[in-house]
Amino acid sequence: MRISANIKSSFNQHEITVRTDESVKELQISPKPSGFGSSINGGELLLLSLATCFCNDIYREAAKRNIPVSGVEVAFTGDFGAAGEPGTNFNYTANVMSDAPTADIEALITYTDQIAEIHNTLRNGLSITLTR
Repeated sequence: MRISANIKSSFNQHEITVRTDESVKELQISPKPSGFGSSINGGELLLLSLATCFCNDIYREAAKRNIPVSGVEVAFTGDFGAAGEPGTNFNYTANVMSDAPTADIEALITYTDQIAEIHNTLRNGLSITLTR
């Protein structure tokens, strides 16, 4: 699976597309009040990415186990300092709404935390290369 994200930004315009293989989706994020750049910062999007990954993976893994899930709540936090410094203190909470036994839900949450792809990408470190 090949995933990409693209931004085309100019004064008062902020066009965003994401793609997974042949599935292309447009996202709406308004520009900053100045008219340039995104009104949402990269840290916010990173934490949203982590929350989204976990949420989607809970539903996927619950379906594999025939565990009915009626809802998922995920809240991520992290600290970001001065420009150029990496984020720290990444933590999250997850609540899975289900009629399944508590032990099954706890096992599902623990397992999903271990296999969530975005989490593991960051936990293992990654190489980012600017190509020109």
